[in-house]
Amino acid sequence: MAQTIRRGGKGVRRAAATRNTRAKVATARKQTGTIVDQAVRALPFSDETLHRIVMTVIFGIAAILLWVIIQMAGIPLLVEEQAATLSSKAGFKVVHLQVRGVNRMNELKIYDKILGQSDQAMTRLDLEGVREQVLQLSWVKDARVSRQLPETLVVDIVERSPHAVMRGDDGKLTLIDETGHELEAVSKARARGLLVLSGEGAEQHVVDLGKLLEAAPALKPQVAEAEWIGNRRWNLTFKTGQVLALPEGDRESAGALLTFARMDGVDRLLGGKVAAFDMRAPDRIYLRVPGHADQMAADAKAAAAAKAAAKKAAPTATATADASLAAAKAPKTARD
Repeated sequence: MAQTIRRGGKGVRRAAATRNTRAKVATARKQTGTIVDQAVRALPFSDETLHRIVMTVIFGIAAILLWVIIQMAGIPLLVEEQAATLSSKAGFKVVHLQVRGVNRMNELKIYDKILGQSDQAMTRLDLEGVREQVLQLSWVKDARVSRQLPETLVVDIVERSPHAVMRGDDGKLTLIDETGHELEAVSKARARGLLVLSGEGAEQHVVDLGKLLEAAPALKPQVAEAEWIGNRRWNLTFKTGQVLALPEGDRESAGALLTFARMDGVDRLLGGKVAAFDMRAPDRIYLRVPGHADQMAADAKAAAAAKAAAKKAAPTATATADASLAAAKAPKTARD
């Protein structure tokens, strides 16, 4: 009987290797499934809760993908434009502007800042952007912008208060508030009655100057000008035109000003003949009286002239005395 021999079939070794591979895969799957099952059993919630968490994560990822697709398609912008158009047609747009809290500044500057908001739909109005534009004005300390439906934009202003006047090297005057913030240039007429500051960097020390003047409240209304000298100390000019030179340092200058206030209370220094008081030395005060040096020089010159005249007249008086004595002796000799 003939036997058919098939060629190309798997050999014994190959078949054994395949069986070994399948066995290893089955063993690995069994071990992996066991590890996963153990990890799931170790979780502090049930299988149903885990299923809910997985579904929530899936739905969250799907929502994020949907939002990204919508944003890329520009649908929100289209919806916003349509809503703004409908709102404007319904009368909800900026027609009137109401500004409140303005006392000193020019109100027209506020209108210029937000003029571009006119006829804009209320739903598209950027309130924070409008507020930032208003805060750029020098007089505005704070601002609040709100809608008053259907067609009014309300701007509430908190103004800065003029505290003093800064005089530059060119003589120009600028209003500043209590922090040294510049408000606007002014004329001498508008600056009348306000404290005048001068000196490089004086506007940066307005707060320190206020604390200094509070050390002597009785003198504060009498101070007309304050000059910041060498970025280290103050010279105060009173309304009487007299100048007080203070020492360096916050404590030292406050102490010197308080001492001067006490001396003025006893001796009435302000309004007197002294033109300048120098208190830079810690243990003494120097006074400068106008014309005093000239008077002393004139007195010294007169004294010197009198002394010279007296010295010149002394030989003549001696000669006269000798002549008188000789005349007195002559008759006596003749009689003898």
